[in-house]
Amino acid sequence: MCGIVGIVGQSDVCARLIAGLERLEYRGYDSAGIALHDGTSVTLRRAVGKLANLKSDLEQDCPVGRVGIGHTRWATHGAASVPNAHPHQVGNVTLVHNGIIENHTELRAELAEQGVELASETDTEVAAAWLNNRLAQVDTLDEAFADLLDTLVGSYALSVIFDGYPELMFVARQGSPLAIGYGDMRDGVREMFVGSDALALAPFTDQICYLEDGDWAAIRPNEVAIFDQARRPVTRDILTIASDALKADKGRWPHYMRKEIEEQPESLGRLLITLVNHTQQDLKPILPDIDFAAADRIILLACGTAHYACHLASYWIEAIARIPVEIDLASEYRYRNRPLTGREIVIVVSQSGETADTLSALTALAGKVSARVAVVNVSTSSVAREADAVLDIQAGPEIGVASTKAFTGQLLALMGVALSAGRQRGALGTDDLAELVSELTSLPRIVADTLGRAADVEAAASELATASDIYVLGRDVNYPLALEAALKIKEISYIHAEAYAAGELKHGPIALIDQGTPVIMFDSQGDLHEKTSSNVAEVSARGAKLVRIGASQECDLLVPEAGKITTSFAYAVIAQLLAYFIAVAKGTDVDQPRNLAKSVTVE
Repeated sequence: MCGIVGIVGQSDVCARLIAGLERLEYRGYDSAGIALHDGTSVTLRRAVGKLANLKSDLEQDCPVGRVGIGHTRWATHGAASVPNAHPHQVGNVTLVHNGIIENHTELRAELAEQGVELASETDTEVAAAWLNNRLAQVDTLDEAFADLLDTLVGSYALSVIFDGYPELMFVARQGSPLAIGYGDMRDGVREMFVGSDALALAPFTDQICYLEDGDWAAIRPNEVAIFDQARRPVTRDILTIASDALKADKGRWPHYMRKEIEEQPESLGRLLITLVNHTQQDLKPILPDIDFAAADRIILLACGTAHYACHLASYWIEAIARIPVEIDLASEYRYRNRPLTGREIVIVVSQSGETADTLSALTALAGKVSARVAVVNVSTSSVAREADAVLDIQAGPEIGVASTKAFTGQLLALMGVALSAGRQRGALGTDDLAELVSELTSLPRIVADTLGRAADVEAAASELATASDIYVLGRDVNYPLALEAALKIKEISYIHAEAYAAGELKHGPIALIDQGTPVIMFDSQGDLHEKTSSNVAEVSARGAKLVRIGASQECDLLVPEAGKITTSFAYAVIAQLLAYFIAVAKGTDVDQPRNLAKSVTVE
């Protein structure tokens, strides 16, 4: 959730550290800081709040140095304050950390017995102090750092610099992502970079090496020595990251979220090219090495918005492939002792591919199921590298904390899984497959047409922006969409929003409906249309302020005429626009809502 940037450079790195941190703002944070080595000692600068506060401080008094580390912190242990902000400096050690050190209480007590007084409430300063003590007890920095890693329990990405060592940085990774960037060779010297993700390093290099869990490295100009958990030298592949995958700017849009909503026709079209043969109305090979025919069930695991994508996709997979589907929150599943037959196919879904709970659940299932599939937006991520097979949603960088184009990309990828599994299992005939593929090929147009109705959505949103509570209802595939809509409203407008399956109204929630209570209803098609209309009548009779979304003329927000599958995407886009315009009307921070992070890399 926090962000790390580090540079072992050949010129002053202060401005570049800030540029790297700016690209990590999307991850979520409440304080920031940098530390620079001037060749003799290390100087800290830290500030609470937005990165602009730190930049303002640096304008008054900017330290210099060719080696430095920077950090954006999302408060866990200790409030957002300058003493708790990173980097932390104890003696000769200056350190930044993402993750949670679970045994920090024991280590803090051990340090107290040795007379060490700490200035912060954080688990991170404990690591810095322990390492500083260890330096006096061993012969080399390498040994002290490796001893620290053996001592720590929990998750971490670490970057450390030392007084007296002006061209050296140590880094380590266990459970939190960390990448090393290789700069261009200039005058016989190569600058080196460290970042929480490739996006942070994009201004500096496209040559990236991802550390594996347990890895640590000593970084110097021209040289990176990587070791595994057993302290053995190892080699990790250096990848070239396509420059298009690293672009992140708002363009003409006021917020990243709006830009990313508007990008969906393009992102879905890009993914469609990898899934279907448009000219032959046929499916391309999708996960060809996964044997769906031999599976006895599919387990879908994810967190947050990705979990709702799984929820909706479970309806599709069961209907099309005729195979039982279980869905679960990865944060819950990883602690459950579920009986497994070994014939399950597990599909985990994560935009970043770094979601800690999802990665842990995936890792725990190694060797226990027939296959583990990752649906991700970052094909080089930890989840992708751990999985047996990967389906890349091709959405491109998503900066807004509230997921939009990644959500619809996940839906489309999972529909591809449903179609592939249905064909493999003989549950989907040639004609039915061709009909569904034909419907999918119209998806970019359907979404573009839906986006063209933004003005109507904005008008409806202005009437909802003053609400303190909003209820969202839907049946069948629209129930997960209701859950996702409520989440979006909560995330970025801070309005309490609750979603219910419409058929559950009379089982309790209808007690909440009173005169003027805002209710958003996703209209159902086909056989369920009349049942949804009955629910509309129930809430209307109690004076609800109703916003009905659908294709029929009685709806307040109309979506284009579409097939059963593509209608779900149109509804998703309306929900995104509605949440966005409500937040804009309230004046909240749309792209970086309070207390939230884009990538939840700790529990």
